[in-house]
Amino acid sequence: MNGRIDDSSETIDYKTSRSICDAVGERLQQNLRPEDSRLSPHLQHLMDELRRRDSEEFRRR
Repeated sequence: MNGRIDDSSETIDYKTSRSICDAVGERLQQNLRPEDSRLSPHLQHLMDELRRRDSEEFRRR
């Protein structure tokens, strides 16, 4: 595999692509969970906001 996308490859629809991205994200969250991470207060606030927005988007589906 050379890392390039072949023009003759088939494309996948948005719903399939989104499902794959969600599944990969969930797996990464499970395997790379920062149990004891100590983030700066600002970075922790940004992470909380990102989780809140992700949760809102998930509920809209």
